[in-house]
Parts: sequence; structure tokens; C-alpha cells
Amino acid sequence: MLTQALCGTGARVIVVERDLALTAQLRARFGHVSAVEILQADAIEYDWPSEPFFVVANLPFARSGGILARLFHDPRVPLQRAHVVVQWEFAAKHAAVWPSTLRSTYWRSWHEVSIGRHLDRKTFAPPPSVDAAVLHLERRTKPQVPLELHEMYWRFLAGAFASPRPIRMALRPALSGLQLKRLAPALGFAPNARARELDAQQWARLFVFAYEAGRV
Repeated sequence: MLTQALCGTGARVIVVERDLALTAQLRARFGHVSAVEILQADAIEYDWPSEPFFVVANLPFARSGGILARLFHDPRVPLQRAHVVVQWEFAAKHAAVWPSTLRSTYWRSWHEVSIGRHLDRKTFAPPPSVDAAVLHLERRTKPQVPLELHEMYWRFLAGAFASPRPIRMALRPALSGLQLKRLAPALGFAPNARARELDAQQWARLFVFAYEAGRV
């Protein structure tokens, strides 16, 4: 259904489908359409286009996290916008400003994240066991963290989110307890806050401060 709708836009459509039987069905139905390319491939291993592109997909719920992690891990990939159908709980978790997650904090440095629509499970055939949502991710015109620092930023975040301790302890030696005590009121978080209690903008500003101070 998505492929048919996309064909009507006049866009060039690249369909990535892992299942052999479904790939065969897609080729039988759309093989004659010159603007449609059907690929039998796993999205988690797929090499994304080098020119600007959009993603529209109904993702398998069990693999949504892995596919989106692959798609958004390198912000240099020229993805402009994604509209993906995912499990409702997954969308709510990653679209929430607070409490934050490692992935959503990282993604939000380069993309706006929001829920576009709730989808009742009864609108699907066959219906899944849970409701779904359309999750929107759109590239920011001004990134919060420079693209070339994305790997360094991921390590900075991953270390903090992996620790159960307050960030004044989890971020050492990148930032001292005294530095965080001074930064906390300026950025609007509690001195004893843990990683999930900061939003994406607060995290980006902490990282930029540490980077400019030569501590990461």
C-alpha cells in the first residue's frame, strides 16, 4: 500500500524488503514501473543513498529500534525526513522530551522528533496486538552538535546513560563536579540529575562545553 501511494507522487522509490516472498510479490506488481526499484535486503545492513532522501515505512515492530539505530547513527547520511509506523510505546518513549533515552537524545541533535498520529490496532489487517503510531523525524536546519563530532558525542552520551550514578559523577573526567554544579542552574537541571533527566538540548550544550574545554 505504501509503495502504491508513493508511486503516485512522481518520486523515485527504492523499496527495501527482507522477505523473499514479499520481494517477489512487489516485483510482480511494480516491476514494470520505471521509477520503482525493488531491493531484497535487510534495512539494518542497507547502505543508505548518498544523495538527499526521505523514508516512509511501516517497520516491523520487533526490529524498529535496530533499523532506526542504523538509519540515524551517522548524521552525515543525507536523510531529510522520515515517517515511520512503529509500536505506540516505542514512539511515545522516543518522542518524549522527558525522561530522555540515549537514542532519542542522540537523534535530536540533528533531527526533530515527534508523533504525527496514533493508529489503532484495528486499522491493520491482520491487526497486531498493540496500537501503533506514525513517528516523524525531520532534519534540523541548525544542528545542536557539529556533524563531524557525532562519534565523539555518542561515546559521551553512552558512558553517561550506562551509569546509574548522577551525571556529576558519571561524566568525570570530561566535566568536574564543580563545573557541573555551575552549569546546572544555567542549563536548567538539578545538580544531582541522572542522565535520563536532561533533555537533548541540555546534553548538547554540556557536550559542546566539554569539547571546547578540550575534555573529550
